[in-house]
Amino acid sequence: MNILVFQHLAVEHPGIFRDFWREAGHRVHVVALDEGAAIPDLAGFDLLAVMGGPMDVWELAQHPWLRAELAAIRTWVRDLGRPYFGICLGHQLLAEALGGKVGRMEVPEVGVTATGLTEAGRADALLAGFGAEVQAFQWHGAEVQHLPEGGVVLAGNAACPVQALRVGPRAWGIQFHVEMTAATVAEWSAVPEYAASMVKALGVERARGLEAELAGHLPAFNAMARRINDNLFRAIG
Repeated sequence: MNILVFQHLAVEHPGIFRDFWREAGHRVHVVALDEGAAIPDLAGFDLLAVMGGPMDVWELAQHPWLRAELAAIRTWVRDLGRPYFGICLGHQLLAEALGGKVGRMEVPEVGVTATGLTEAGRADALLAGFGAEVQAFQWHGAEVQHLPEGGVVLAGNAACPVQALRVGPRAWGIQFHVEMTAATVAEWSAVPEYAASMVKALGVERARGLEAELAGHLPAFNAMARRINDNLFRAIG
């Protein structure tokens, strides 16, 4: 497949999914929107993957390219009906582009937390094979507060009721991170906005130990990513 990736920060790349896509022989075209890259003609692509980033969906004045991105997502999902996979900011952009509402959380959610699948989530193709609850890695300060038309909640928890959603038959967003590698925490901790949210959510001591905390869960998270990736391509193939 030809995969189009919208990237908002160099260290918020597709992570372990790059390995999966390379193994499968997919062609990947990355658009670094924060660096001024232009969105190409959408016609030649089969899957749109939209990654995370430190900006928020409402920061249109600070990041004018968000308008073009939101329009492209709307065209991709609503007009073209093609498969979409968003993580964190990419999850929020899906909701916002299609008429939902994203807002700031009272307290950022950072670290490993439990997330429960809804009845719809347990029946959804993307989350096939998972139990009623999963452990997931979080790092976000905004959340989907109102679903777009046709949106279905697939997973949630008390801190963030919309942890995963589907819009229509083939557009998915996941708030939690499944793309992590061993380098993720170190790379993200170097971003001032992420470092601040980490300390606010966890406190100084636990923030210092977050890399070690993730390391213990990484094999399970990588297996989760593999299953989601396989489910995704099975659903859209």
